[in-house]
Amino acid sequence: MNAIGQWLLTGMGGGLGGQGSQQSSPGMMFGWLVIMVALFYFVLIRPQQRKEKERKALIAGVKSGDRVVFGGGLIGTVANVKDNVLVIKVAENTKLDVLRASVTQVLRDAADLGAAAKEQK
Repeated sequence: MNAIGQWLLTGMGGGLGGQGSQQSSPGMMFGWLVIMVALFYFVLIRPQQRKEKERKALIAGVKSGDRVVFGGGLIGTVANVKDNVLVIKVAENTKLDVLRASVTQVLRDAADLGAAAKEQK
């Protein structure tokens, strides 16, 4: 058995050659706790924080004239930007007030619209 396997078995409380009743040290248990917390942080929390930062930048960057997709699938062109509300034009003489936080994507060209439809499926 290699050194890493031995270290893992010893840290988990097991032993080599039937020494299952052997107690592990508190330092080893604390080490495992630190490793698990670090793993949890780098696998779950940090990527979510990065996505949220990108989403906030997307929402803050919305300006008049942008074509946007909203959470309910509504697509329109931003006619006016207020504090937390966007006035969007969805058809001739049809404008809607929509919350800024409901923006899911800003469409830069027609190819983005096709990509958005594929992501929804």
